[in-house]
Amino acid sequence: MDKISTKLEIIGIAYSLYKTTSEAPRQGREDTSIIEIADEFIDGLKDIEDFSHLHIIYWLHKSKGYELIVHTPWDTIPHGLFTTRSPRRPHPIGHGVVELINRKENKLYVKGLDAIEGTAVIDIKPYVKKLDIRENAYAGWIEKTGLNRN
Repeated sequence: MDKISTKLEIIGIAYSLYKTTSEAPRQGREDTSIIEIADEFIDGLKDIEDFSHLHIIYWLHKSKGYELIVHTPWDTIPHGLFTTRSPRRPHPIGHGVVELINRKENKLYVKGLDAIEGTAVIDIKPYVKKLDIRENAYAGWIEKTGLNRN
């Protein structure tokens, strides 16, 4: 397979109550974080207040190394890295769906972000229920743990 190289441009920085990776909750909580968008990307926030939730894609800058077989907190059986949400990945890209509480100029106030202080934000996309929910989705081994139940 040919290798492709790319450069990611940071569009903003997350400011969080969590200062270290050990403080950050798994999959977010109801704490409020601030995402400050760089000046050159402010126009891209036009109409963002019309959305209740957003997909935030960010760079896990404190993540070090990875293993292809991992243990999760939800199961005693080891699983392949790409079937988990482990932050330790070949390219430590994080993703979360957050609730947009407020926007003040270039600052987004959000709930549910599990990123730590100083995390680089690389993209934001709107959460669109009709597009993002898959009624027939199956969560693989997670189905057996009870984590995926309502």
